[in-house]
Amino acid sequence: MKHPIKPLSVDAIPRAIEKAERYRLLNQPWAAESICEDILQVQPGHQGALRVLLLAHTDQFTGESGRGPKARTVCAQLTSPYEQAYYSGIIQERRAKAKLDARHPGAGHVAYELLREAMTWYEQAESLKAAGNDDAILRWNTCARMLNEMPHLAPRDREAFEHVIGE
Repeated sequence: MKHPIKPLSVDAIPRAIEKAERYRLLNQPWAAESICEDILQVQPGHQGALRVLLLAHTDQFTGESGRGPKARTVCAQLTSPYEQAYYSGIIQERRAKAKLDARHPGAGHVAYELLREAMTWYEQAESLKAAGNDDAILRWNTCARMLNEMPHLAPRDREAFEHVIGE
């Protein structure tokens, strides 16, 4: 038996966004995700709900997470080119962290590539930023520090990789 989903009133959206953000901070991203889905049912394309939903998806990344495509789909719905670039960086950065947390063989190489991609997105966002908004720089610096301080985060040795594949 399926239970019907009750619609949220439009007047309740501001409080619902606050609640969704609070649930994310309480490490309950699934609750934040549910609230954002409720908001988007009554106001499709609501930018605040999309931002929180995207972050709730990334909060649930694991080494084998299937949430990456969901987060990218939400990101594509953001209307600001700056936000699309910035949140694309967030997605890749958090995917890198999830890969590292999973500690699979080769995770350092995968994380390196994801962090470099995140940094490219942050550079694009930086070129689109509003005055006084250095969020993309802060995220870029975080990625740079991770790469600088964790020597196991390194690009794949292409020659060794090609040698193994070629045999």
